[in-house]
Amino acid sequence: MEKRTIDPWAWGKYTNSVQAVEITQPSGTLYCSGQVAIDENGQLVNGDMRTQLIQTFKNLEQLITESGYACQGIVRLNVFTTSTTEFFSTCVDLYQEWITRHEVQQAATLIEVKGLFQGLGIELEATVVK
Repeated sequence: MEKRTIDPWAWGKYTNSVQAVEITQPSGTLYCSGQVAIDENGQLVNGDMRTQLIQTFKNLEQLITESGYACQGIVRLNVFTTSTTEFFSTCVDLYQEWITRHEVQQAATLIEVKGLFQGLGIELEATVVK
């Protein structure tokens, strides 16, 4: 895979994403369904949005790894939340740390929605290439 990120504006370097990602010569593409805070026993992880995001990242990492891909190959990461205000006030540092740790440079969209599965507050949807 060859990966090129495109971000024509200077302000882009201060965001948690890039404006576009071009992939040439991929050997595979993984489209992940939205991941939420459900534990290994199929139980909802109750708690605040930050607690939910920790479990959601864990689930996303496990799904990507067990599929034979790497988190570094994420090219699109959509965040669905029931409150962008809560996301930015309680989760953005965790989100930034996870992106940095996995060396992800992704196109991203943050979307505030009316509701998510079983009343949860956050859901992640990823596209991964290798």
